[in-house]
Amino acid sequence: MKAIYKLLFFLSLIQLLLPFFLQSSFYEPHRDEFLYLAEAMHLAWGYLEAPPLLSFLGWITNWLGDDIFWIKIWPALFGSCTFLLAGKIIIQLGGKSLALLFGWLPFIFGGYLRLFYLFQPNFLEVFFYTAIGFCWLQWIITQNNKWIYFSGIALSLGLLSKDSVAFYAIGIAIGLLLTQHRKVFGKPDIYLAALLALLIFLPNIIWQYLHNFPFIHHMQLLEQSQLIHIGYKDFLTGQLLMNLPCFYIWLTGLIWVFFLPEGKKFRLFGWAYLTVIFLLLVMHGKDYYALGLYPILFAFGGYAFEQFTQGHARWLKYPALAFSILLGLFALPILLPVATPEKLASYYSQTHLNQTGLFKWEDQKMHPLPQDFADMIGWKSTTTKLANFYNSIPENEKSTTLIFSRNYAFAGAMNYYGSQYHLPEVYSNEASFLLWMPNHYHIQNIILIAKHLPDLNDTAFHFFEKFAVIDSLNNPLARENGTKIIFFQNANPQLNPWLDKRIARLKAPYYR
Repeated sequence: MKAIYKLLFFLSLIQLLLPFFLQSSFYEPHRDEFLYLAEAMHLAWGYLEAPPLLSFLGWITNWLGDDIFWIKIWPALFGSCTFLLAGKIIIQLGGKSLALLFGWLPFIFGGYLRLFYLFQPNFLEVFFYTAIGFCWLQWIITQNNKWIYFSGIALSLGLLSKDSVAFYAIGIAIGLLLTQHRKVFGKPDIYLAALLALLIFLPNIIWQYLHNFPFIHHMQLLEQSQLIHIGYKDFLTGQLLMNLPCFYIWLTGLIWVFFLPEGKKFRLFGWAYLTVIFLLLVMHGKDYYALGLYPILFAFGGYAFEQFTQGHARWLKYPALAFSILLGLFALPILLPVATPEKLASYYSQTHLNQTGLFKWEDQKMHPLPQDFADMIGWKSTTTKLANFYNSIPENEKSTTLIFSRNYAFAGAMNYYGSQYHLPEVYSNEASFLLWMPNHYHIQNIILIAKHLPDLNDTAFHFFEKFAVIDSLNNPLARENGTKIIFFQNANPQLNPWLDKRIARLKAPYYR
């Protein structure tokens, strides 16, 4: 094996293993990871908030024993493969070890370090963006039409991971139209490849149809609750901040494809980048929705930067490396939770990072930790408190006691940890958990896990004779701090028929 390929695989191995050594063992799975692991227990061709591929990987994780390693290995593995594709491009262009190094740095000193450690659809989205781009680059280099079909397969698998992969397909199409590669639209292969992609993706389309296209409803909820707060300035600033230690690498790649003769034949990727950025701006997308665009640009940028420093400013590579490494090491405690929440909060305060605006959550307020970190604590302790109470209930009451949370994260976490405490299934009416709610009820008690006591509009809780707050999550750094375990007892006979009708009404919009 050539030395350059040995270096490529060595760097990808470091990328694969690094997060496992960096993240503190104090932290639990992320709130959204609990959701996708729960979906893996209910395999289907679709879910209310996401396509099915991630949950299939979750099914494998559950089969392997659902240890934290098996949860995290998937994003780490796909992240490593993403760099392998980018590195292969660098080598094909003629890049040497320095180009590979510059193409690798963004994966360990930027937003990708966190992205490729969270079991969420985003890591699949980034990989398939890169895979689609890789296929089209191979077609440009070889003119072998098999790569058009491979791009169709990558597109369909990407769409089975996250619907927004369609943005990159639009970007590539516009890039082809705006460059000399528009001739491909005269080939039947591109239409056959599109048909192949449609056939692979068809089961999810059918599932969406049978459930009245819930992804549209999900996007509307996101737009009303989260995306509405995202301005153009915040989105564009995010493109810089996500890759700040290595921003010059992707910028060099973008300049190379648009303005240098050698990069001209790859210009379609520049147009694809601008197209997707425009679409995300119009739709008020979150900044990290664009992360899939950059690995291809890192490949171009790494190669172009090496060429420039070899032919002109040889000295430039040293301050560039120093800038990326020093700033990346400084940012490391923001990218991954490398210490306990208390130590990190203290570090952010001492370094004044908590005053930079980086820790603004979806509620638009500043907090002592990044939101993702606060989403990784408090789940097991709350489950333990729930289990201690549930197991104290008389045996004859357990069969008529429902455990319920309107927060899908708590339902997912308690089902994840619950088996070791002999807990029954915990239900929720949020996200895809709604589809798994029973259709008929025979209960007298409810254990509610909620941040606030039910108000007068919560009709379900008016049927009970009494209630008591049993315990609560007491961790100021946890996002769900203050969540209560509330026991509602002795429901009157009208509760169960009311619940049957109420759940049926909630489910009805998702079934034809």
